[in-house]
Formats: sequence, structure tokens, C-alpha cells
Amino acid sequence: MKIGKYQLHTIHSGYIGLDGGAMFGIIPKPLWEKNNPADEVNRVTLSTRNLLLVSDSRKILIDTGMGTKWDEKSRNIYRIDDNLSLEKSLSQKGFTVDQITDVILTHLHFDHTGGSTKIENDKLIPTFPNAKFYVQKQNFEWAMNPSDRDRGSYLKENFEPLVKEGVLNLLTNNEFDENISFEVINGHTFGQQMVKISDGTNTVLYCADLLPFVSHIRLPYIMAYDLQPLVTLSEKKKYLKQALEENWILYFGHDPEYAAVTIKHSDKGITHDKVFFDLI
Repeated sequence: MKIGKYQLHTIHSGYIGLDGGAMFGIIPKPLWEKNNPADEVNRVTLSTRNLLLVSDSRKILIDTGMGTKWDEKSRNIYRIDDNLSLEKSLSQKGFTVDQITDVILTHLHFDHTGGSTKIENDKLIPTFPNAKFYVQKQNFEWAMNPSDRDRGSYLKENFEPLVKEGVLNLLTNNEFDENISFEVINGHTFGQQMVKISDGTNTVLYCADLLPFVSHIRLPYIMAYDLQPLVTLSEKKKYLKQALEENWILYFGHDPEYAAVTIKHSDKGITHDKVFFDLI
């Protein structure tokens, strides 16, 4: 798929398992497990799906997944699947980490920025040696001083090395270039930026954690992880309405099956319409 000057590539960096109750908040398990079955300890499967935008002059990666810095205990807790990795997935598409020019981070939770750094010679360094990284200043400031409730989601080993190397750019605006802009939202965490890729005719919205799964298109389906669930609800109403009116493609970072969908009205409210298993 091409939008404006960018060719879009789906990049799979692995699968993890998180508690189903946490992923669906107040929704009873008999409802959410129809589409997202749980394992024996109630974990549902999440993809860590990224998006690569390639133009003549830039190769821009959106989010970096879990990374590889996990100990065995954490691997078991999060059921981290080592069969896929960011580097392997890039290689399968014909790219290397050295070729990435820019990394846009939707926010600094570990499942979105864990792959931004790696350990080499007992030192934490940026995974993408030639890339500039971008995150909203508001989210970085929160990540540096999170609440007790979400402290475990912000692991400084994933982003402090970027600061020390001088490659993390803190944004206070919503424009990146003529085809890429940001929609800043605050329900899940503060200063999360969804990435909108548009050429005026076609639009893809990288939904990040506003809509982790296709299931979350339904309005009451809101994660227990969200710091401000009523703000999330308002944001979902706003962006689903706009996506429906303008026929956007919604891109999902965590849905284990679908990479993207369009949406439509149904007798049960807004639901998915056309589905994409990949963007190529």
C-alpha cells in the first residue's frame, strides 16, 4: 500500500500474553473471550505489530515492540514469543536496523518502545544507530515521573539511553511532514500520539492503544490499564466518527489476527467492514 510518498509495510515483532480482564476492563469474560480466547491463566494474545513507512529519502518505523532485554521470569509472565523479532521481520522485508532513519514512538510503554534499545558489550544503546526518535514531550515527562499505578509500564532502560545519546526528540506539535501527522490523546496515558498517514485521498491511522484490538471498536470495550477511561471513551467516539465519515483504514498494533480494518455502521453500532491481514 502506498500513501503519498510512502510505501507502507507491516512489521511483526512478536506476540505476548496479557491478562484478558485488564485488556477489556468492565466487559464480562463470556463476551470478550468469543473473539479473544484466553489461556489457562487468563492471558489473551497480543501482537506487537509495527509499521514501516518507506520513501526515497526516509525509512520511518512506528513503535518498536517488546525488544529482547527480558529475563526468564518476565518472559514467562508476558508469554513472550521469541520466534519473531523486530530485526528478523525487517530482514524479511529486505531492510536492516542500520537503514532506519526515524522512529516514531506512540508512547513509552514497554510494549511499544522495548525494541528501541539493546544491550551490547554490557551497555544499553539505541537499536537503530542511524535513527532519530520522536515522542510527545508530555508523554516523556510522564514517563520520567509516572504514577504508582502505571510505573511498571514505563521502563527507563527503553528510553533513557536515547536521551543520553541525544537522539530522542520531544515533540510539542502535531505535524511531521506533508503525509504524516499526529493525533495526541490522553485517555490511555498522557501524551500518546496516534500516527495519521494521509495524502488527502487515502488515510491510515495507527491507533496505538486507543484501539488495541478490533474488538475495542465497540465503545464500552476499554482497557483497565487506561488512566482516564472516560477520556478514552470520548476519544473513541471522536475518531471512530471521523474514520467512518472519511473512510480511514484503522491500523492495529496489538490485534493478533488483523493488521487493519475499515469500519461501517451496523445494527449494533460501529463495527469492522473490510479487513486487512497485512499492508504490503
